[in-house]
Amino acid sequence: MTSSCYCLRNHFLILMPHLDDLNFTQTVTYICDHSEYGAMGLVVNRPVGLTLIELCDHLNLPCTSPDNQQKAVYSGGPLHSDRGYILHQSDNPLAWTSSHLIADDIYLSTSIDAIEAAAEGHFSQDYLVALGCASWGPNQLEEEMIDNVWLSCPANSDILFGTPAEERLQAAASVLGVDLGLLSAHSGHA
Repeated sequence: MTSSCYCLRNHFLILMPHLDDLNFTQTVTYICDHSEYGAMGLVVNRPVGLTLIELCDHLNLPCTSPDNQQKAVYSGGPLHSDRGYILHQSDNPLAWTSSHLIADDIYLSTSIDAIEAAAEGHFSQDYLVALGCASWGPNQLEEEMIDNVWLSCPANSDILFGTPAEERLQAAASVLGVDLGLLSAHSGHA
């Protein structure tokens, strides 16, 4: 079934609670890109158990900013776990080799120089580092939305950057006015 593209860029996705997908259960996924070619996002509330200084050690990069050394690194999704992604707000997004504007104040950077900048304390705004991502093929996410796999709501930087990771799921659900514990395991269409 083909559907027209409803753009979910700069939205949060929450997997319906009754579905069992270990990659997305109890997660908030931030959609970075969505077009007729598919979608790409990052899980933003699942720390991987690695800090920025440990990631930098693994990459043989100095981590000179004491404020950032213990910053959590997130599991961005089940694909490309060897790739790093940084969601950030920036006064100077063109300072890094690969930065893409997602929304008015949110950028995605994928280059090693952005990780170096984070490790050296050059981001003037907050940021989130993730390893791996989630992606969907053409029309796949639209079909999953029709099948009631996901809840979606517009994202906001306060939840993304200002809310502790363990509170982001409930914060995103609250934007919708939803208590995830009260959702039915059955879906339907009116």
